Amino acid sequence: MLVLASASPRRRELLTQAGFSFDIHPAHIPEDPFPNEDPIAYVTRLAREKAQFVFAQLSGTDTNPSLVVLGADTTVTLDDRILGKPSDPADAALMLRSLSGRTHRVVTGVAVVSVARTDVAAEITEVTFLTLSDEEIAAYIATGEPMDKAGAYAIQGRAARWIPRIEGDYFNVVGLPITLVATLLGSC
Repeated sequence: MLVLASASPRRRELLTQAGFSFDIHPAHIPEDPFPNEDPIAYVTRLAREKAQFVFAQLSGTDTNPSLVVLGADTTVTLDDRILGKPSDPADAALMLRSLSGRTHRVVTGVAVVSVARTDVAAEITEVTFLTLSDEEIAAYIATGEPMDKAGAYAIQGRAARWIPRIEGDYFNVVGLPITLVATLLGSC
């Protein structure tokens, strides 16, 4: 029995598209980075903590030895700075201005927890943005789309028009590197 430790509609959609059957049980844990925490260490720690939290909750009530919990966390990094979800429209504008005309990294940590093991890995994708005008940034923020997204944008949404190139896994930028997930689940 596979359980996704996330309420993300994007992760749910990607897993469904890839043909996985699963239940959803979001993990509600603090997501603040530790001081000076490396972006890869940050997302892999959160993915592992989410999966372990949900596994502990469900294994206490479910004696199913085939229980497997998938946790994930995605962040955007620029110059080794973690850009999480914007706190307000002004924060979103700052993030988008910092990404404008530059290449940044999207890092997703993935963890798979079962009775037998805990596997953790990360996927990194480089994303290049066109130079954005203040008007484009303001109009995008007005849509509300950037407010619950790491780095204040969704590659699968309106921001797609500003991304001429990515290097790596597109699905990682959406929020779940499906090939990595399938590989980790294959080892359970």
